[in-house]
Amino acid sequence: MPRNGHPSIRRAIPSLARLPRRVFSRAESLPSGSWAPEHRHDWEQLSYALSGVLAVRTAGGSFIAPPQRAIWIPAGVEHQVTTSSRAEMRSLYIERGACARQDEACEVLEVTPLARELIKAASTLGPDYDEDGAAGRLVSVLLDEIAALHGVAFNLPMPGDARLQRLCAALQAAPDDGRTLGQWGREVGLTERSIARLFVKETGLSFGDWRLRLRMLLSLGPLETGASVTRVALDMGYGSTSAFIAAFRRVFGTTPREMFARGERVEGERAS
Repeated sequence: MPRNGHPSIRRAIPSLARLPRRVFSRAESLPSGSWAPEHRHDWEQLSYALSGVLAVRTAGGSFIAPPQRAIWIPAGVEHQVTTSSRAEMRSLYIERGACARQDEACEVLEVTPLARELIKAASTLGPDYDEDGAAGRLVSVLLDEIAALHGVAFNLPMPGDARLQRLCAALQAAPDDGRTLGQWGREVGLTERSIARLFVKETGLSFGDWRLRLRMLLSLGPLETGASVTRVALDMGYGSTSAFIAAFRRVFGTTPREMFARGERVEGERAS
């Protein structure tokens, strides 16, 4: 979910007529500002970053995965993958139906320590690994573990109404914009009551909850790269670090320090 248009470094998409095995792995070291154009494929995909923050955009919204989360992309869903900072990305292309997940739309998943190690191990397998041997057994355990991963609300649904799309684009470009719903309504030509009702209908979230989630999701990239919580709080429109941390905990159930634990304190965060 870039704030200033498309990132600048285009990634190549593998040209595959079919997968050589049930799971085909791809490991990439992505520079800051990389992106893959919109595409779809006949297999399912799990995108995971050992470090960095991944973003997947579809017609239905944006999905953001900081470390310890992954993005599940069902077969046939048109999507675009971007990174706003350097990322060590591991992609698993999974034969349709090989994994027991029933998701029909993209979802952000909480990655367990076991799943993380299995993903790392699978990324070292060659394309023609022995499915009847140890590698095949590892892949079977991986698929079972992926099927059991729980979804988390790291997505941002987007409205289809053109007037709301203008509003959302403006807030994505300037998340610190503090205009009220009434002020935004006058900007896009709707009454406050109408825009509030339409926002819930189109996104499933109130305007306030949508803006809160937008700000928190946009904060993940800078926090992952080591920006101070105080600086990020100001960029997201918060007057104090404590208010930002409280909002972050409300959305993600944890603090920035806990989410991006590196064995040291996140600069600028107070003890909590």
